[in-house]
Amino acid sequence: MKTPPRAAKIPISVTHHGISKTDNYSWLRDTNWQKVMRDPSVLNPDIRKYLEDENQWTKAGLAHTESLQDQLFEEMKGRIKEDDSSVPQNDGPFSYNTRFIEGGQYPLMVRTPIDGGDEKLLFDGNKQAEGRSFFRLGSIQHSPDHKLLSWAVDEKGSEYYTLRVRDIATGNELTDIVEGNTGGCVWTADSKAFYYTRLDDNHRPCQIFRHELGTTSHNDVLIYEEKDPGFFVGIGKSQSGQTIFIDSHDHQTSEIRFLNADGRDTDPVLICERQTSHEYSVDEANGVLYILTNRDGAEDFKLVTAKLETCGLENWTELVPHKQGCLVLSHTSYKNFLVRLEREDGLPRIVIHHFADGREETIAFPEEAYSLGLGGSYEFDTNIVRFTYSSMTTPTRVFDCDVTTGEQHLRKEQEIPSGHNIDDYVTRRLMVSAHDGAKVPVSLLYHKDTPIDGSAPCLLYGYGSYGISIPSAFSSNALSLVDRGFVYAIAHIRGGKEKGFAWYKDGKHKTKLNTFRDFISVANYLIEQNYTAQGRIVAEGGSAGGMLMGAVTNMSPNLWAGVMAIVPFVDVLNTMLDDTLPLTPPEWPEWGNPIQSREDYELIASYSPYDQVTAMDYPPILAVAGLTDPRVTYWEPAKWVAKMRELKTDSNPLYLKTNMEAGHAGASGRFDRLKEKALEWAFALDVTENT
Repeated sequence: MKTPPRAAKIPISVTHHGISKTDNYSWLRDTNWQKVMRDPSVLNPDIRKYLEDENQWTKAGLAHTESLQDQLFEEMKGRIKEDDSSVPQNDGPFSYNTRFIEGGQYPLMVRTPIDGGDEKLLFDGNKQAEGRSFFRLGSIQHSPDHKLLSWAVDEKGSEYYTLRVRDIATGNELTDIVEGNTGGCVWTADSKAFYYTRLDDNHRPCQIFRHELGTTSHNDVLIYEEKDPGFFVGIGKSQSGQTIFIDSHDHQTSEIRFLNADGRDTDPVLICERQTSHEYSVDEANGVLYILTNRDGAEDFKLVTAKLETCGLENWTELVPHKQGCLVLSHTSYKNFLVRLEREDGLPRIVIHHFADGREETIAFPEEAYSLGLGGSYEFDTNIVRFTYSSMTTPTRVFDCDVTTGEQHLRKEQEIPSGHNIDDYVTRRLMVSAHDGAKVPVSLLYHKDTPIDGSAPCLLYGYGSYGISIPSAFSSNALSLVDRGFVYAIAHIRGGKEKGFAWYKDGKHKTKLNTFRDFISVANYLIEQNYTAQGRIVAEGGSAGGMLMGAVTNMSPNLWAGVMAIVPFVDVLNTMLDDTLPLTPPEWPEWGNPIQSREDYELIASYSPYDQVTAMDYPPILAVAGLTDPRVTYWEPAKWVAKMRELKTDSNPLYLKTNMEAGHAGASGRFDRLKEKALEWAFALDVTENT
């Protein structure tokens, strides 16, 4: 192709709140999109041709980087221990773990008897994936009696999973098949049934069913149905295994019910009815509910308790009080203690609370920036807490902590087969003043030999939505940039919860512009401090972080050497006006409801990247989409690129790559994903001329 694709202009005008808006590219949204999610072959031929033309243009435009992509792929693959395995987890008579074989794209699940014996292969992901262009595993779970294995797979990338059950002794699949679910299930205590969440035609998880083994899914019993399209529903089990929880929620409000795990209950008990802006989560131990809640002004959450039989609000008793600025992220209750993960001043820590005497112990690390997470456990009556630790220089380490002695045992350290010397790298944590004086945390990684004189290129990553915090964690893929002289930076901007719940509130809905301004402030600070220079920064973000990319590109186009927008949420106004889309109603609390509110309409229109595209010079841009993506639909980046092609006044490259066989998370295999990352890194190196 000698010239870039040009999408046809078919103007369609709509009016909201007396404001008329014409969209030339709305035709790229297939009217049959729900069926496309389940069967991509039914995509409108004109839309398919446009997407494929864009793919050809991208391939041709980046053809000169193909050898670099191959080199990057081999580098990143060389940092993966191909025959890796997880740390085994004990559960009664067996120890379970997953592992990979050399050359394998997908995991194997195995188990070994605790008292000795041979390892048994329970599930081979590579064998199951044979002949399939896309294969993403959902949850794989053994039944409480250790006789059965449930497993779920998505073969389109649309996140509609099919769940099956396997007899572990024979390896045969049972006749039980459940389609259209979210990818997991919760077993009853007697292993004779399981609960699961079903998706509707608009891809909303709204129903909880119980499936009795040996029956067809048509006979499944409806346990709970969420009538409000703005609330999604999910299901989980307590650490004790005795209680099953049904959770309805949007982005600011939750409502939880529970069942006894014996499987006989059909009428879930409500813990606390939904009240706008009240969020809570629950675990159970010894007949007591441990509730993480933001009620009564506990903005950063507190922990309360209530007995199962008297769980109403009037019986909630405070266990761990609220501490402003110390955000409690999650909690798990074991037989004799409770463990919680919290964050203060941007850094995580684990706190162990002993039930017997209320004594508390803290697990934290002295580095400037690091990541800390709680590991899973099958067991309830245990004295072991598993956690993972890494930093931007330190590969992931898995520890078991004995809560009775405080001793920590290193169980596994991420192996980098091609070699990794921690001392070759520098990690820093900066605090950057935003436009209004707020201090924005920034995590940095660079090679010790990289000159900090303004000459280095920089990859600046950001997200900043939904209260999601980006950890300062180890990334072996990032080393391919850092070893070539890049400064790798993460901007922990408002909209996340890195500095507590207030940090999230100050970057959502009416304060959303703070998210974009924070990112620009970080870029300017890195320039001022000679970490990089204007026109040497490649900005990267995905999903809602892709919206960030679109916004900062419109606001400060000259800052960037290039922009990588991965499955970018860029058509914000039109999406929030379309209440048939999967995520729209639950996300009105996050962005505003432009259908009901003119103020929200005008606010979203003021930053929505697609609506703000105008005639100006844009930096080089790589946009990546997934055809069957139910979270950020393929037409958002397609429309965005089409409009920029029409209006931009520069000759910089503009690429759209749509994965025609995948969804939001891209390719399913661990090596195929590296090929996608190699393309992105090659683009970053190319636009900074740092190959």
